[in-house]
Amino acid sequence: MPETTYEVFLFAGLRDRAGRDHIAVTLPIGARVAELLAAVAAAVPAIASALPHCRVAVALEFVGLEHTPRPGDEIALIPPVSGGHDGARVRLVRAPLSLDTIVGLVRDPEAGGLATFCGQVRRRSLGKTVDHLEYEAYEDMALRVMDAIVQRVTDEITGAKVAIAHRLGTVAVGETAVIVAASAPHRAEAFAACRMAIEALKRDVPIWKRELGNDGTQWFGRGP
Repeated sequence: MPETTYEVFLFAGLRDRAGRDHIAVTLPIGARVAELLAAVAAAVPAIASALPHCRVAVALEFVGLEHTPRPGDEIALIPPVSGGHDGARVRLVRAPLSLDTIVGLVRDPEAGGLATFCGQVRRRSLGKTVDHLEYEAYEDMALRVMDAIVQRVTDEITGAKVAIAHRLGTVAVGETAVIVAASAPHRAEAFAACRMAIEALKRDVPIWKRELGNDGTQWFGRGP
């Protein structure tokens, strides 16, 4: 049976445990994602126990175990997620975030309500002292999913506008790691749009943080 080789990209804790950022696995053409994961587990036993908790992205889209990748598809293993691009209302940046800038993306003379969420790096986490966080992302996919979140929220809430910005790289205690701003004709819709966006970001966007503290480092799929 003809075979093909897939490059499978690893992020955050998976990359640390594997000691590399990608692996190559060779499978028969027509193999499913389930077979791909089994091949990855056999090739890198150090990450085998984590694979059931990961999602799989093929060509920048989440897929299920029955999906059949095509030869040449880009494949990534996405650990549980936390959530330079200057799109209309989604940004990943490596510099301090400006609340005024993000709010300015959603200001509208027709909006009577404007809600924001700012996630900051806290000093204490799970009983230990935090020195700083380091964020990384599967950037192309992260931006695509962020765009989809903005579109979904604005489709569901009439008149809403939403903007999302997230830091990458090193973020110090007290600094802002993520901002979500939402405007809408009334305050209830603005609050709802803001909450919907941040919850979806934390659930679906492939962004991870490494927490550096007084007892070593650890990867987390949660926000600040």
